[in-house]
Formats: sequence, C-alpha cells, structure tokens
Amino acid sequence: MSSASKFKLEYIWLDGYTPIPTMRSKTKIVSEAPESYKDCPVWGFDGSSTEQAEGHDSDCVLMPVALYPDSTRLNGYLVMCEVRLPNGDPHPSNTRAHVEDKEDLWIGLEQEYFFYENGAPLGFPEEGYPGPQGPYYCGVGMSSVGPVARQIAEEHIDIVLDAGINLEGINAEVAKGQWEFQIFAKGSKNIGDDMWVARYILVRLCEKYGLDVNWHCKPVSGDWNGSGMHTNFSTEYMRETGGKEYFEKLMGAFEEYKEEHIAAYGPDNHLRLTGLHETQSIDKFSWGVADRGASVRVPHSFVANDQYKGYLEDRRPNSQADPYQIIGRVLKTIASVE
Repeated sequence: MSSASKFKLEYIWLDGYTPIPTMRSKTKIVSEAPESYKDCPVWGFDGSSTEQAEGHDSDCVLMPVALYPDSTRLNGYLVMCEVRLPNGDPHPSNTRAHVEDKEDLWIGLEQEYFFYENGAPLGFPEEGYPGPQGPYYCGVGMSSVGPVARQIAEEHIDIVLDAGINLEGINAEVAKGQWEFQIFAKGSKNIGDDMWVARYILVRLCEKYGLDVNWHCKPVSGDWNGSGMHTNFSTEYMRETGGKEYFEKLMGAFEEYKEEHIAAYGPDNHLRLTGLHETQSIDKFSWGVADRGASVRVPHSFVANDQYKGYLEDRRPNSQADPYQIIGRVLKTIASVE
C-alpha cells in the first residue's frame, strides 16, 4: 500500500519536567484521515522516560484534544494531547485539564524567543558581544538580524497558518538573535493548544537548520532585553460593559494575587522583571496607560471617552511560561471580581 493512502498523526504532549515541561511527540500511522481530534485514537507512551511514571507502572495515556493539518508532511496532522492516567483522570502534570473552559475569553500571546547556535544567540561573535541594542528591533539586513533567522521566521508563518492557527505577526526583537511571533485565539483552552503547537512547529523547523530555540526569559545577562510572553486578554464583559469601577476592582484583584500570578508566569522571572528593559520589578504591581514599564499596560483605546472597556495587557508572563498556567491564573483572578 502506498504512502498516499496512509495518514501520519503526530501526537504532541507535555512531559513531567519541572518547572516548565518540554514537548514530546511521536507519529501514529492510520488508514483514514481524521476530521476532528475526536477521530484520533487514544494512544499511550512510556511515562518512566518523561518524568511522568515509575518504571514498574509506566503506562500513561495520550488523550487527543486538538487537531491541526501539517503542511510539512504528506497526509500529515498534528494532534495536541492531554496526558491522562490509565483510569482516565488527568495526570498530575496535566495543566490543561485545570483551565476553566471559557469561550468568551479572547487572548493574544506575544511569544519572544532567541535563535541559538552553538550555545549562544544567533549572530553573536565567538568571543564577546555584538554591538549594543538599537538596530536589532524590527531590523533589516545581515548586520541587524543575522543569517537564516528571517528565513526560518517566514517558513514558520506559513506552516502555522496552514495549520489553521491565527498567527497575527512576527518581528525581530530588541536583542540580537531575538524574535517574536503573536498568536490570537478565542477560548481559554484554544489559546494554550495553539501556542504549544506553534512552539512545536518552530522547534521542529529549526532542526533543519541546525539551530535551537531558547525560550528562557533571560538567556543573556547584562544590558540585553529578556524574553516575555505579553498576554493581551478580554472577556465579553470587559469588551461590552467595562466601566471604571469594574476596572479598578479588577486591578485591585491583580495586585492582591500578584504572587500567585508570578508563580504561574514562568521560572527565573526575577532575572527579567527588574524594573529595567521595559519591565516592572517582580515585587511590585502597577498599571498605566500605554506604560510598557508597568505590570499591566492599559491601551489608550481602553480608557477612551472614559469608558474603560476593551482589552488589557499583562506584561509579566515570561517567554518560557506554560500558556495553560497563565490563562488559568488570569481566569481565577477575573472570577474573583465577578
């Protein structure tokens, strides 16, 4: 039987490594094309090799939760999965299962990252550092963005869009070798699924170029920007009703739960949230109109005509954070004022 009559399902899941899981994947060959994730068989894996089980009882279950076309393979699909225990309960490492399913939540995530080659950001000299920040942000030309990076970022756009994920833009970022892409989705679980799959596509694509993706929030110490995952969010109430009283109550809750937010926003954030490089200090909470040095940036459109409605940007989540944990925490804080 020819390969044209077979279909390749790439099952993707998050392992049990802490504080941030890494992505794992393996391919299942099937005879019929799935129309949705519900058509994908439940599968399994050896959890003793992923920090999710002991060797004497190692079976873990892959439960499909989202399906994406994979334009890089003939008859290919990407299958995002939750990890379950054999009895069907969520595995302790399964952060997705604990996110409230809220369809009216609209989320835009700005994923910053570094291309890495031989243990250093792409374009860094073998010894020392490149010229200071300034020309790299949205830069053009070899001296600004270096070799290969734009080609990879452009390929990433096409593969992600072909997968049906709403990627809204890319750009070279402030530090040498640093880039960003933005994903928007409606629905609290959808945005986590889409971002993890977009990350997977980028990491897999970089294999072809002999590069790694460094998601760490501060991979280069000193006077270099860290990497964040700014989180733009709104609920139907925020978009349609809003109001100054509600906004102030919401910001009060964000301040009250600032430590819980920091705990969910990725490891080593103290290296990035220093009060410098367009950040607020990790031990403080603030909001400000168009203020990129605040914890929460309030767009001019939000306060226009004294209506206080629209979306807000939490600038504290870092690039390495688990999107499911970010969204879960944001939803809990919003629920506390409803």
